[in-house]
Amino acid sequence: MSTTIKRNGDEWQAQAACIVPDWKQPEEWQPGDALLLPVDAEPNPAYRDASLIGIEFPAFTDGRGLSLAVLLRTRVEYSGELRATGAIHEDVLHYMVRCGFDALELPPGRDADTAVRLLAPYSGHYQGSVSQAQENATRVQRWA
Repeated sequence: MSTTIKRNGDEWQAQAACIVPDWKQPEEWQPGDALLLPVDAEPNPAYRDASLIGIEFPAFTDGRGLSLAVLLRTRVEYSGELRATGAIHEDVLHYMVRCGFDALELPPGRDADTAVRLLAPYSGHYQGSVSQAQENATRVQRWA
């Protein structure tokens, strides 16, 4: 059984009994449906109307889904839940979050507690990204 890790405010939480969406492939998808995209899909402005978008990673070493997530968040301006599925590994979860994913579906055999623990230390980064638009050098911090 897979486990889904979702952002709840500033915290990540594992949900073992997550309802599996009724995924639709791009050719059968209609606005309002949950859309499951392969990593080589072209971003389509119509996808903005999806209730949920999943990007299925075929292999741990395939980074095309990260680029697709950035394009969906920036060019398409998709603001709903973006979920990573497939061959997800704890080592790249923080990259997925920086690219715009707010839900991560771990495959069976992966430890959700370890994944949540690995996400916790990352609260800020020097470079800008989808999750933190301004780079560190341009963010102003005022001390009281």
